[in-house]
Amino acid sequence: MIIPESDLDLLLKARHSHPHDVLGLHPAKQKGKQGLVARAYLSDAKTCEVVDIDSDERWPLKQLDKSGFYEGFIPDRKEPFNYRLRTQRYNGEIRQFWDPYCFLPALSEDDLYLFNQGNHHRIYEKLGAHIKHYDGVQGVSFAVWAPSARRVSVVGDFNSWDGRYHPMRTLGSSGVWEIFIPGLEAGANYKYEIVGGDGYLHLKTDPYATFYEAPPHNASIVWDTDGYEWGDGEWLEQRAQCKDQQNAVSVYEVHLGSWKRVVEDGARPLTYREMATELTAYVNDMGFTHVEFLPLSEHPFTGSWGYQVTGFFAPSHRYGSPQDFMFLVDSLHRAGIGVIMDWVPAHFPRDAFALAEFDGTCLYEHADPRQGQHMDWGTLIFNYGRHEVRNFLVASALSWMDRYHIDGLRVDAVASMLYLDYSRQEGEWIPNQYGGRENIEAIEFLRQANDLVHEYYPGTLMIAEESTSFGGVTKPTSDWGLGFDYKWNMGWMHDTLQYFEKEPIHRRWHHNDMTFGMLYQYSENFMQVFSHDEVVHGKGSLINKMGAGFDMAKKAQDLRSLYAWMWAWPGKNILFMGCEFGQSDEWRYDSSLDWHLLQYMDHEGIQRLVRDLNHFYTQHPSLGRYDSDPKGFQWINGGDSENSVLSFLRTGDSPEETFAVVSNFTPVPRPGYRIGVPNAGYWREMINTNSDLYGGGGAGLGGGLMTDEISWDGREHSLKMDLPGHTTFILRYAGPTA
Repeated sequence: MIIPESDLDLLLKARHSHPHDVLGLHPAKQKGKQGLVARAYLSDAKTCEVVDIDSDERWPLKQLDKSGFYEGFIPDRKEPFNYRLRTQRYNGEIRQFWDPYCFLPALSEDDLYLFNQGNHHRIYEKLGAHIKHYDGVQGVSFAVWAPSARRVSVVGDFNSWDGRYHPMRTLGSSGVWEIFIPGLEAGANYKYEIVGGDGYLHLKTDPYATFYEAPPHNASIVWDTDGYEWGDGEWLEQRAQCKDQQNAVSVYEVHLGSWKRVVEDGARPLTYREMATELTAYVNDMGFTHVEFLPLSEHPFTGSWGYQVTGFFAPSHRYGSPQDFMFLVDSLHRAGIGVIMDWVPAHFPRDAFALAEFDGTCLYEHADPRQGQHMDWGTLIFNYGRHEVRNFLVASALSWMDRYHIDGLRVDAVASMLYLDYSRQEGEWIPNQYGGRENIEAIEFLRQANDLVHEYYPGTLMIAEESTSFGGVTKPTSDWGLGFDYKWNMGWMHDTLQYFEKEPIHRRWHHNDMTFGMLYQYSENFMQVFSHDEVVHGKGSLINKMGAGFDMAKKAQDLRSLYAWMWAWPGKNILFMGCEFGQSDEWRYDSSLDWHLLQYMDHEGIQRLVRDLNHFYTQHPSLGRYDSDPKGFQWINGGDSENSVLSFLRTGDSPEETFAVVSNFTPVPRPGYRIGVPNAGYWREMINTNSDLYGGGGAGLGGGLMTDEISWDGREHSLKMDLPGHTTFILRYAGPTA
């Protein structure tokens, strides 16, 4: 026996942290002779030989331990050579294969340096599992960051999940462990078996994996994301030149698993490829410019809707393979529809198989619960001050744009990232280095992520779900902002729904709920939003929030007037699926939307209106152009609380790009109602939410109105109209004559 007993003991106990120093071919002396020692640790091997690839010469190895440890001396060979191991298994099968311990690391010193510095923007191409070719030898390169681990092994269905047979080596002080296993192919299930810094054994999925097995096993799956032939080149070129703050952006928010289900097949969700056909056609018909998916990153618990992520680089297995997801994105792009996805860098779940205490220590999270535990969701908060953690998250964002051509990320729970005392009582949080409550590391991470996404992928959108008054969320980082493109307007949503939930007779006392938002409208680039959050957890459906005591017909009428108000209000729009046809029940993540409601005009009429609003919005570029510019808005009369009527102008670069919006938010008709307008002539009726096409009473403006030379609302010209109850009109100036 040539191997030192200490090394052999560590290998047999699966505690060796540098197996490449022992296994494989190494210079050695035996009985004064110089040669090479060959060692291998193999499962289910009755015999083992080393075979010279060039000469086919063989050297038998001696079994030193019944678990499969072999050693042998090769005399008169001073330099390592190309070889394979030839084994006979106990069932008589003969196998000949490359030895994993004869290959150099796949990561360079530059890779490790940039990763430890937090600046390796494509680290997802290095860490994780990647199909590689080394001088014609195909296999899989595995690499994982686990700096406090005492030993790390790749285990899987190819080695009976036994951590003794593929231990990895550490690469200097980087904390990265690595091994190349020849012969493996896409589809192999694997995990990392880690002897942690705490001395205990941990079985973990790969943080950088691109595909995962279904629960309860949750294994990572070796997968090749290359090779898909994209057909969206024209879309990507146009996107790079696009300035979305000046374009119409109307977003359809979708939970893929409950949009539509296949009833005849056990009510299963549609697959990515089925959605590519059905969702693309629907969104295209409805006129939405973008789809926003609730998180499709891998997650074990379906009831989290995707917000408790365990696979930050992998689309969920539930609906197909990564290539199937590519097909969905590609199909949407070919139809001219952008794809936004929810991204969750604020926290991660405690599942033992994933990131929590990954190497036996608090690696991705803070150790102190005052910093590392999310009080609202029982999850763990990322340690944004750690370079490698920040690199992990930035790379996650970039990988979705790179691999899957995603057009934007809606960043979830930004408010919880910005404040150290978020949802905490006094004494439950630790101030920053200056004694303040701002999470400086998280703020810098968000700024870096936004800058890099915009640098590498021009035209993509970064959207913040941020519910506080934190300043500069959508200001450029060069102006000390966070660098987001848009911020969800949670204040507008709250005030608007608070108003509409009231009986109309009481709305006059809450008129300011509908006008207050204009005081801060241009402090950020806002998106008006009615999201999934408004139709869950006992909040009821959006249509059932309308007017306390209303029957369904009146609720539908009220909702139509709100939608036209929303689409005309400056800012981009987001609407959660089902709300576009007034789904009556609260959203359920585990069943289909209630598409059968479209047989009733109350619901079909809402859908028709949303379709027309989208097409109206996209067909008049001045609306999108001035969504974030105060030059594009003027109140006509924002103070008529007595009648609960509101009116304003949306203005463009010419008189013909001027729109008047008038809303009556009570059931009481207002005959002879007058508003002042800036231009004399004909104002064409573009949208009438009371139209019988939408299920309304049919009363309108007869196609349009001519102005009167009567001063009103501080303007020289005015329009006189009969306002039906619960109705919004949108009129466009058409010129001096009809």
